[in-house]
Amino acid sequence: MSKEPIIYHLAKDEQYEDLDIEKALTREAWSVALAEMAEERPEIVVLSADLIGATLACRFADRYPERSFNIGVAEQDLIGVAAGLALTGKIPVVATFSVFLLMRACEQVRTDICYPNLNVKLIGTASGLSFGLGGVTHATTEDIAIARALPNMVVIVPADYLETAQAMHAAMARQGPVFIRVGRSAEPVVYATEPSFEIGKAHQLREGNDVTLIGCGVMVFESLRAADILRDQGTSARVIDMHTIKPLDAEVVLTAARETKAMLTVEEHTIIGGLGSAVAEVLAEAGVEVRFKRIGLPDIFATSGRPDYLRELYGLNGKAIAEHATALLDK
Repeated sequence: MSKEPIIYHLAKDEQYEDLDIEKALTREAWSVALAEMAEERPEIVVLSADLIGATLACRFADRYPERSFNIGVAEQDLIGVAAGLALTGKIPVVATFSVFLLMRACEQVRTDICYPNLNVKLIGTASGLSFGLGGVTHATTEDIAIARALPNMVVIVPADYLETAQAMHAAMARQGPVFIRVGRSAEPVVYATEPSFEIGKAHQLREGNDVTLIGCGVMVFESLRAADILRDQGTSARVIDMHTIKPLDAEVVLTAARETKAMLTVEEHTIIGGLGSAVAEVLAEAGVEVRFKRIGLPDIFATSGRPDYLRELYGLNGKAIAEHATALLDK
């Protein structure tokens, strides 16, 4: 009797079912890209905490089993082992759910990885609301803020599959800690071809003179949807993919603030300490005046539900973003 393939808990594609769009798994892109690099870089190793399959680190592990390590459900130990391997000259890539990586093992990431500035790459999957059916324990809406606060840490939130693959290449080329935040279900394709990728340099996807929408992760797609709605209403929206939250592209922020009448940041994260806070800091320190609003979760924990439902509930879709933009312009 043939065995059915393994289906991981709640791993089915549970978002954007109502849209006829191309989608791909960002949580697969990093592992595929890494496996391609690993052939010429034997120092690369991958570690996970009993989630090699769920994070799709298996794309690397299946090809290089002798360079893949399952530490078990022990995230603090996972980071300690990664630090030890980095001190021997390896380049450890750690993959687990983002909520466990930067909360359960926060002290170890801070002290074992960031303090000595070790060359460890951290892949946080199932981030934001992408594992919404897991409830509060699996909703990851504070990880960007935590990662931003850690000295030496680079923070990347790619928009789609191809950008995630490019981000992985950039992360491996950079010395020191890098955190890459990806989702769980299939995300909409934003880039039809491989985009250029430079850490700290945002991509402007749409021209616009009325309002600027700055998004990261899957909210880049929602910002593009909002721009289409606004265009139909006669409003010109500039859309920026701020894939690197730290170091932030201050130049693109200040240029947009001077050239458009209003600016909104959009993130699948709390508005406290994430993308919106980073942009606000740039504007305030530069003394640039612009109508400004952060869109994300307010000071709350997310409830349980499918990602599409949660984004509608919290105003994290194109329709709600467009409404916020119009209201801000009308002030």
